[in-house]
Amino acid sequence: MFKTKRLGLLLVAIAILAVLLVACQPETVEVVKEVEVTRVITETVVEEGQTVEVTRIVTEIQEVVVEPTPVEVEPMMSSDPTVYTEVLFGDIDTMDPNLNYDTASGNLIDNVMEGLITFNGSDATSYVPALALEVPTLENGGISEDGLTYTFHIREGVTYHDGGALEPHDVAYSFQRGLLQSDPNSAQWLLLEPILGYSSGDVTEEIADGAYAGDPDGLKANVSPEELLAVCEKVQAAVVADDAAGTVTFNNALPWGPFLATIAQPWGAILDSEWAIENGAWDGDCATWQDYYAPGSENDELTAIINGTGPYKLDSWTPGEGFVLVANENYWRTDDMPVWEGGPAGQPRIKTIVHQLVGEWGTRFAMLQAGDADSVSVPQANRPQVDAFVGEFCDWQTGECTANPDNPDGPLRKWADLPSVSRTDVFMTFNVAEGSPYIGSGQLDGNGIPNDFFSDIDVRLAMNYCMDYDTYIAEAMNGQGVRDNGPIILGMLGYNPDGEMYDFDLAKCEEHLATAWGGVLPETGFRFSIAFNTGNVARQTVGEILQANLRSINPNYQVDIVGMPWPTFLRSFRAAQVPVIASGWLEDIHDPHNWVQPFTVGTYAGRQALPDDLRAQFQELVTAGVLAADPAEREQIYFDLQKLHHDQAIQITLAQGVGVRYEQRWVKDWYNRIGAFGRYYYAYGIEGGG
Repeated sequence: MFKTKRLGLLLVAIAILAVLLVACQPETVEVVKEVEVTRVITETVVEEGQTVEVTRIVTEIQEVVVEPTPVEVEPMMSSDPTVYTEVLFGDIDTMDPNLNYDTASGNLIDNVMEGLITFNGSDATSYVPALALEVPTLENGGISEDGLTYTFHIREGVTYHDGGALEPHDVAYSFQRGLLQSDPNSAQWLLLEPILGYSSGDVTEEIADGAYAGDPDGLKANVSPEELLAVCEKVQAAVVADDAAGTVTFNNALPWGPFLATIAQPWGAILDSEWAIENGAWDGDCATWQDYYAPGSENDELTAIINGTGPYKLDSWTPGEGFVLVANENYWRTDDMPVWEGGPAGQPRIKTIVHQLVGEWGTRFAMLQAGDADSVSVPQANRPQVDAFVGEFCDWQTGECTANPDNPDGPLRKWADLPSVSRTDVFMTFNVAEGSPYIGSGQLDGNGIPNDFFSDIDVRLAMNYCMDYDTYIAEAMNGQGVRDNGPIILGMLGYNPDGEMYDFDLAKCEEHLATAWGGVLPETGFRFSIAFNTGNVARQTVGEILQANLRSINPNYQVDIVGMPWPTFLRSFRAAQVPVIASGWLEDIHDPHNWVQPFTVGTYAGRQALPDDLRAQFQELVTAGVLAADPAEREQIYFDLQKLHHDQAIQITLAQGVGVRYEQRWVKDWYNRIGAFGRYYYAYGIEGGG
């Protein structure tokens, strides 16, 4: 079906030999050789009183320096530049964008289907049009002044892979179907809140107080046709298509700053409604939507089939083995229509994408060495093993690459310090629940702490200064981390690169502890527990660092480190029983709201028992940020929120993890898609091809 690339083991061996030679010799090598030299010598001599010239032949051994003949190194070329092969692990769950909520499925959908807008290259804070003609803004009238109405002008002349034409009603159907399907394991809750104002995450919220959420049988058996009709009509009124005008309008219940970020994800991909209906999906009739409610991917009509407008078409999918995509030779983009400025345009350069699943690392590594894979998934522990073959280091922010001085002929390229969208932090409970076994005596008597110990801001400031951030990154993250200065992660709208952050400073830690609680702590001391979930070595390291640093200041400052099984850890955290706990967050959408909300007023604020007055200060900024439609306005609001977060020191913000990508050096134009799912193969090329 497709031809894989093979450099052959011989070439790999030659490359390794070249690396060893370069490592063992200076850059310019001079070779000294002994050679036999024959010369003709004419001398003037005196014989029998007469001066005469005598010619003789002399043979002697001399040492000469021989400079090696330069060898031109050919650029590394793939044996088949039409095929891109990646070897990873983790299969897709569904090809239905209305059900998608995992990265593997999102990667497939993103390359076969398209949404109204997409991310602007590696910029995770701005968007470019895809199936829409432009990104709606306040300035172009696409967003109403109150931030409730979004109008998209739909691109004409776009066809689906099966030949159907894209029309506005396809867009409306795609969103209506997803909202009504409202599967509890999908991402639809992210759309239900701004579009319908439902915080429960289910379209049946207004029926019997949500009693049938996620229960299709109960819904059909107990709800009247009139109530069911009302739900569907509300959805259809919220997303309206006008085929004649070429528009789709979202009449949202709430002004929602992250709305564009939400629909830019794979669950915003646009179905061909006629094709979907022909394949058994909802027929668009309000009388039948309940028959398609909460199906689960295993029962969904579109889980194993896909039809999009994107640059690639599905050739095959074998569960447990992977999928193959082939170029859409009728792709609608022309050479003068780049996705973003300087981005890909025209027909796909790579004709076949092979996504192969191999769970065993040794096999993936062997395929990478042999050139049978363009890129493979590399576990963190195995990165040093692959580093031995890296010949080029690249910066994802600038796209610039430099040769590895120790191994310039290495066959691989390494992109390091790729920021992740998750982070572990330290949370201090302002008012620990009564009866907690993790605060010792419950008194400031040297054997415990009072329940409200961390309500004193000097205690919280001290903990921030007592954290050795560099050691944490080095030991807990194997050096693969970058510090953040508040809830919002690096590179996201609202992250202030000039924002303040706490440095490791034992003197300041000691000073604030001496000030806290009326100055009694240095003499009385304290004792409390720091918890982590058992098996999470990184979080355990957090406790060990704080324990050692506090003890170094004063032996009366005692910290116990407690490992808990995950269920116990979660229950104790939710019940505010633990005074200090290390836990993590993984974003749902790449938007600051998905970070500031849980950290300051939502999930973690509740678990930390944040005081009402402090939570109210954060709530004002959180609400203003999510309801503001103008990105510049949102940014300033989040700058203010991050400043408040820093000043109040409600958490210890640690480091955002970073990833690494290894690829063959013949791969061209890979870029880091922060906030997006997977890889965008359309942007890629292969040396030796287009």
